[in-house]
Amino acid sequence: MCGIAGFVDFNKKMDMSTLKSMTDVLHHRGPDDSGYSFYDTDEAAIGLGHRRLSIMDLSSHGHQPMAYKNLELVYNGEVYNFKEIREELKRENYKFESDSDTEVILKAYHRWGIKAVDKFNGMFVITFYDKETKKITLIRDRAGVKPLFYYKKDNVFLFASELKSFHESEYFDKEIDRNALTLYLQYGYIPQPYTIFQDTHKLNAGHYLEIDLETQKIEDIKYWDVLDFYNKPKLKISDNEAIEETEKLLKSAFDYRMVADVPVGVFLSGGYDSSIVTAMLQKDNANKINTFTIGFHEKGFDEAPYAKAVAKHLGTNHTEYYCTQKDALEIIPKLCEIYDEPFGDVSGIPTTLVSALARKDVTVSLSADAGDELFAGYSKHHTSLQHYNRFSKIPNAVKSLFKSGMNAVDPNSIPFLKNTYNFETKYRKLKNVLTAQSAVDIMKFTSQYFTFKQTQGLLKQPTLEMPTHFDDKVSDHNDEINHMLAVDYKTYMLDDILTKVDRAGMSVSLEGREPLLDYRIIEYAAQLPSHFKYRNGQQKWLLKEITHKYLPKEMMDRPKQGFGVPITEWFRDELKEYFMVYLDRNRLQKEGLFNAEEVVKIRDKYLNGDKESAAKLWRILMFEMWFERWMA
Repeated sequence: MCGIAGFVDFNKKMDMSTLKSMTDVLHHRGPDDSGYSFYDTDEAAIGLGHRRLSIMDLSSHGHQPMAYKNLELVYNGEVYNFKEIREELKRENYKFESDSDTEVILKAYHRWGIKAVDKFNGMFVITFYDKETKKITLIRDRAGVKPLFYYKKDNVFLFASELKSFHESEYFDKEIDRNALTLYLQYGYIPQPYTIFQDTHKLNAGHYLEIDLETQKIEDIKYWDVLDFYNKPKLKISDNEAIEETEKLLKSAFDYRMVADVPVGVFLSGGYDSSIVTAMLQKDNANKINTFTIGFHEKGFDEAPYAKAVAKHLGTNHTEYYCTQKDALEIIPKLCEIYDEPFGDVSGIPTTLVSALARKDVTVSLSADAGDELFAGYSKHHTSLQHYNRFSKIPNAVKSLFKSGMNAVDPNSIPFLKNTYNFETKYRKLKNVLTAQSAVDIMKFTSQYFTFKQTQGLLKQPTLEMPTHFDDKVSDHNDEINHMLAVDYKTYMLDDILTKVDRAGMSVSLEGREPLLDYRIIEYAAQLPSHFKYRNGQQKWLLKEITHKYLPKEMMDRPKQGFGVPITEWFRDELKEYFMVYLDRNRLQKEGLFNAEEVVKIRDKYLNGDKESAAKLWRILMFEMWFERWMA
């Protein structure tokens, strides 16, 4: 696991000093080694930079940039099946000097070109410089576990694992993209391919970018898309066949992600996803696996006792830590540095804590993200389907009439109901749900903290409503459940969950691995009829059936609890000062982005006892703290 940075400057003004600055600001992603290559060619000044966190082959043989014949690469991630690929290459007379996956990737690309990526099972961002064809190729893994940003303007192309690298270049014009800010306010994250800055993009998951140095043409090409597998005809198989094949895929994926030359652990929440990862790995392991859990003292947020019970049953070497307001006070000022793009998921706090906890004992930790997106585990899947089934039976004319009536009524004027928890937000969302054309539309509306219309009142200048993967369509082979899962895989999972885990882990030089994101699992699960995932109101049916082979059903069978944080309580106590300082009227007016009166109204409403506004205020607070750090 590493960090990469570099540039292609067709103006030929950038130099080695800029490359080193762009690369070394990523020291946290790779504290063990650094490397830089600078070329002043006829076409452009080219820089390739690398920071290394040593995981495979801890010797100097894994140093990057790594070169072979006409090729050179910098690479972030892991290709877990590199040993099989290496054997295949040996049969074609390739020789190897190291035990690293980097050398395998380089020689695989030499042998097969871009088609080599089809062989890679892992998480990766790879940059190849081909001196013979005069092309540079940047590749992002299928699910988008590893990040890659790029900036292009005025004949300058920058790329890096994190946006903070771009601030080290004098040619980076850090102008806020107000349309992207609108997306952030809606979802709490900025969906691919957008970023908070103009002329700056995330490389889409499953895509590669090809730069022709002679023509300066840049082409964005898709090589993999989860929709292609959802759009295949569904498999006609029995329950036992589905269980057997899925269990086999899980076992293979989990085993692959234990391959390392450093200690490995598991984040254990006590839910189905992390428990099945831990259980299957511990079953065949003579040594105790290290497991790590974060708990909360506040009732309704604490999963630590469940994780402890699972760990005790399996016999892992378990460590738990309880997050307090004091911990949050120490972490919150660091969030805008860790997440150098506005990021509004409050569970970034405990994720950072559990990463730091794990890093004391291990260099790699497995996470169990994607179980909900694979097997329909979120409550939003259930409720969106229920709402869609209920409202789809109502004639459109009646729904339109009802929505018009709701538009004419101020929800705060309704007696009795106006004081109901979260009523105003629920009221506004219901208006959108009434005219939804699918369960995905409902999931989209209910996932928003602010509607697009509300953002136009919050911001001083009007913005455009940008297309996202929430708008992706699927074939008739899919029902509402599978459609929601396909969209979730390309939105919330990618740009919220994976961003959170990558930045939190890398902030303490901890490699996070995602075994449930093995591409073979999603390619298979996408072709399963939805009744294997959601059956008679039961979510994650297939995963639960497998888990119960390893852990008692009575231990696991409890209501799902997300990785939540008690911000509603915290910000009325020790953390209140953050809202008073960063959401100050004069401060907001001076900044000039927000309608200060609207923000202050939400703030004061919360401070007067309205619970629903805490999550909204947190998103605005995170933007303001980010703005102070990166736009000064």
